[in-house]
Amino acid sequence: MANTPFIPKDFKVPKQLETNRLRLRMLKITDVVKDYDAVMTSVDHFEETKPFGPSGKWPKGLTLEQNLIDLGWHHKEFQIRSSFAYTVMSLDESECLGCSYIEPSTTPDYEALVFLWVRQSQLNTGLEEHLYETIKTWVSEEWPFKKVAFPGREISWKNWDNQYGDLY
Repeated sequence: MANTPFIPKDFKVPKQLETNRLRLRMLKITDVVKDYDAVMTSVDHFEETKPFGPSGKWPKGLTLEQNLIDLGWHHKEFQIRSSFAYTVMSLDESECLGCSYIEPSTTPDYEALVFLWVRQSQLNTGLEEHLYETIKTWVSEEWPFKKVAFPGREISWKNWDNQYGDLY
């Protein structure tokens, strides 16, 4: 599996996806201020939901500088096609509403893992469900994967950890 590319060489990676509520596009280092605001105003939500698994400590201790480093990492991974981080922006790009990540699977049962989160201030608007349904459809229709996992959503973190172990 390590020698198998995550996506085919000739696959054209989608640059963005837009709905009537959001724009999903490549997360870039220039998004650092808006992304950091979305993360830091949502710490309580992340503590409760653990979007990257029950043992995840993110974003505890996150500084603006560390967030810039993380965004640079995600930006580079996107460029080299090893994983894909998309920022979720308002249509006018004035506010980061969340993020989504498409990553190679750590298990042979799936080809890709998808994670997502929305900022805490959007929880009562239905945006999280809209984003989840949008990405689920988009990945199944536009990406080259047959088996995609949404840990923490379609399979509980407890069941994921019991079957596959801790992701991070």
